[in-house]
Amino acid sequence: MRSTTSRRAFLAAGGSLAAASALPALSGCSSLAAADEDPDTLVVHSQLGTTAPGSPTYLAALDRFRKETGLKVRNLVNGDDLAQVYETSRLARKEPDVVMVNLYDKTLAWTDVGATVDVKGYLDDWGLRERVRDVALDAWTDAKGRLRAFPYFATNWPVAFNRSLLDRAGVGRIPTTGDELIGAARKLRGKNLSPVTVGGNDWTGQKLLAQVIQTFLSQDEARHVYTTGDFSGRNARRGIEYFVELRDAGVFTDKAQGLTSDTMTTQFNTQSAAMQSAMSSALAKVPDAVARHTDVGGWPLAPGAAHDKPTIIRTYTLIGFWISPNGTKKIDAVEKFLKFFYREDTVARFIKEAGRDMALRSDAVSTGFPLVAAAQRLGGDVSEVLLPDVYVPPAASQPLITATSTSFTRGTSAAKVRSVLEAAYRGV
Repeated sequence: MRSTTSRRAFLAAGGSLAAASALPALSGCSSLAAADEDPDTLVVHSQLGTTAPGSPTYLAALDRFRKETGLKVRNLVNGDDLAQVYETSRLARKEPDVVMVNLYDKTLAWTDVGATVDVKGYLDDWGLRERVRDVALDAWTDAKGRLRAFPYFATNWPVAFNRSLLDRAGVGRIPTTGDELIGAARKLRGKNLSPVTVGGNDWTGQKLLAQVIQTFLSQDEARHVYTTGDFSGRNARRGIEYFVELRDAGVFTDKAQGLTSDTMTTQFNTQSAAMQSAMSSALAKVPDAVARHTDVGGWPLAPGAAHDKPTIIRTYTLIGFWISPNGTKKIDAVEKFLKFFYREDTVARFIKEAGRDMALRSDAVSTGFPLVAAAQRLGGDVSEVLLPDVYVPPAASQPLITATSTSFTRGTSAAKVRSVLEAAYRGV
């Protein structure tokens, strides 16, 4: 990737010149205080602690951990800017000890550039390997055999179908083919209802676009496409053409190119849209009155698809526990922290209280979150496509969001969609 050399030099070294130049980026943020803490205080940097799904369960778990161990834990919280904030604190050698974040964009390079450490030895030494699903270990292991982080949250990403709205529009069954989806969209629009709501201007739209494009791709082909940005192959082009056909037939909500994940969630949860492609954390937020008449399934297929059943995305890289170079200086405290969060009772509470899917083995079931539980049970009723996040070079991640907005703009040709997708990889 384009910036690997510079990032390796700065992040691994944490030199004073780099740190000094980075300090203004953290105005108002307390992350730089991490290295000045009492050496007995474990500093954890997380997206959990405010409104993120699972935050109350996480904060309660932190309190239990403090009481059980007597250890002090400081919880730093950031949202989508967590990776940038962490990198800046690393430049100043004031990074937190443990980071909870997903494998995506900037974080893909962290272990390689020395911003975080390979945790495979710790996983084995602490006897935690058997707690982790094999597929999760594979997903978090890089090409050099290094385990980037301790896997924790996973997610299912099915399609939610509001049966009540479909019935009101005269749609007799959940659509499983592209033709059925187009027919359903026409009937829904006839009742002034949006068909598929999607955040066409953010990551939700990017994931759905990638899912539709993979309609005609094997997993090996999809891996090549999203690693290289080469959408010129016949099957990739067919997938783009299928997306454009659905878009211009009115399948997606109006002006989807300007909507966000929050808009998508609101439209579905207030029953102004009949369908959404939603990860399990969004399914957990669907009100009970709506969930009672909502089914989950896969994205409808086109003739000649590479899959024999409608597709979903399933991934085990949503959140992991990364250990920083500073964290290795407090490794005894980190060990206690990880063992506590890997305990069955802690894991079960995330499943039962927060409706989270986990990358760890557990017998707990999300009974209080019926749509999450239904997605977990889909099994062989659906086919899986790749989550592109772990294959897209970091430098292409944000340009792909811009390309997504263009792609969801009605009237944009398939050739133009392909062009903007490939342009996102230029300079990588």
